[in-house]
Amino acid sequence: MPDTAALSDRSLSSTSFLHSPFLGIMIVAGFLLFYGLGDLGLTDRDEGSNAEAAREMLETGNWLSPTLNYEPRYAKPAFTYWLISGAYALFGVNEFAARLPSALSGLALIGLQYLFLFRLFGTSLAMFGALMLLLNIEFIAMNRMVLTDPELVLFTTLAGYCFWLGLHEEGRSRWYFWGCYLGMALAMLTKGPVGILIPLLGIVPYLSVTRQWKRFWKIGFPLRGLLAVMALSAPWYLAMFAMHGADYLEAARANTAGRFASPMEGHGGTLVFYFPVVLLGFFPWSAMLPMALREACKNWSIFRTHPEQCSAAQHLALFAALWAMAIFAFFTLSATRLPHYIYPLFPAASILVALYWSRCVKDSASPGLRVAMWLFAGLGYLLGLGFAAVPAIFEAFDEVMAKEFPAALSLDVGFWPVVTGGGIVAGTMAAKHLADSDARRPLVFWIAGSLILWIACSVFVFGIPVFDRYFIAPPQELAMIAGYNLKPTDALIQFGRRRPSLAFYAKRRIVYVSPGEHERLEPYRHSPVTKMLVLQRHLRGRLPEPFASYPVVLERHGFVLLSSRSFVQ
Repeated sequence: MPDTAALSDRSLSSTSFLHSPFLGIMIVAGFLLFYGLGDLGLTDRDEGSNAEAAREMLETGNWLSPTLNYEPRYAKPAFTYWLISGAYALFGVNEFAARLPSALSGLALIGLQYLFLFRLFGTSLAMFGALMLLLNIEFIAMNRMVLTDPELVLFTTLAGYCFWLGLHEEGRSRWYFWGCYLGMALAMLTKGPVGILIPLLGIVPYLSVTRQWKRFWKIGFPLRGLLAVMALSAPWYLAMFAMHGADYLEAARANTAGRFASPMEGHGGTLVFYFPVVLLGFFPWSAMLPMALREACKNWSIFRTHPEQCSAAQHLALFAALWAMAIFAFFTLSATRLPHYIYPLFPAASILVALYWSRCVKDSASPGLRVAMWLFAGLGYLLGLGFAAVPAIFEAFDEVMAKEFPAALSLDVGFWPVVTGGGIVAGTMAAKHLADSDARRPLVFWIAGSLILWIACSVFVFGIPVFDRYFIAPPQELAMIAGYNLKPTDALIQFGRRRPSLAFYAKRRIVYVSPGEHERLEPYRHSPVTKMLVLQRHLRGRLPEPFASYPVVLERHGFVLLSSRSFVQ
């Protein structure tokens, strides 16, 4: 057992905590998570689907069974929709309210990361761990989108950290273990069985390597904990089965085991899919992750035979390493792969890198530091050049992008990506140079973190307004106008690639028709109700009559709104 006496004596309400960087970190997190949160229209498909499902829940008052386009939606449990619906009730049905639970979950996760590390090791390591979790591309992106992952990662991280404290803090373990099981239950209600699996991917390997299963069974009451998890999460699942029967069971199987066994919705990829996701998504700290993993696992034999000889920091590093590697391996082996699936490993990875960097700052001979800085430089230059090349790439592929976003042919990206890329390259060069000096090495952390602030501010100020105006908003504006002008008995049809966000803006059911599915239009061919169609202008020629002859009543950057009536009021 590691020496944990210091853990029990450290008070989170102490003067040292009140004067810690906690408040400053939370302010920075608040800026990155909430600035312009509602400025970008909902992206498709996930954001549009989740936001609309929550809107329908609020509208219909059906708080048990989620729907999408007023049809049963079995893909996700209801917890995130409850949170979003509550935000709608407080702030109205809009993009800010839809994303608010994700942003708050991110803020809470940063607070949890800081408090956990502060309790264990004090201010310095808590600051490193919290800022490393905050200042990376994937964290900021995930917690500014209408996804279930921010809540999932908050609850699975809570479960993992409470397990750790329960196992290593004498006298308070009971309450920490209850916190672990509560986190699992909430994660189960957020995204299904994976909410229980993710904490276990860290807990089971750690207990096995350190041979602490007997101790865990003695103080961790796992059977009662499992019953508590089921008592909190199972009622919703049982209610859904009672309401929908075999249809729900089949859909639940497809969205759990089915996603692991075979690619869903075209989201496949190779076994190396997540390597670039972690390297770029966790930049700049990903450069130190391989060395941190090696350092955490190098004393494997000692952990197996004499775990009590290892320090608390070594035990935590091993736990974080095993957890991160197990999550990475699990989602790599899964047949369905998406960038945000790997997000649950980021808190553990941040702890690993924070522990490694704290040694690098103190010890000029830290193993692997030179290799880590060369990897950091390579990733930084690659990312900077990638930003700088955006205008050229956009110009080269504008015709390809125009098939999905017609405004691409007339859009001038501007010079901001080049300036952003130049700043990334300059910052990378400076950090690489300072890493060679013992006295100035601590500045590397602040420069590396500032690169993410630079990227975020650039995207917030220059990127999002352009992306929203020309790529996201056009069909949504047309859907909103159509929704205002159609009666409940009328029909709104979206022709082309399915865009669930349009139902959110139209606030009504939409008939989705892909090119080649003309039979779905037949019920409306001779119907006396008013019909409106949202589509890309170049798809109009693929519509059958009489729909192709409907007049254009509005146009937005290559998208058109057709109506069987000759005008829109």
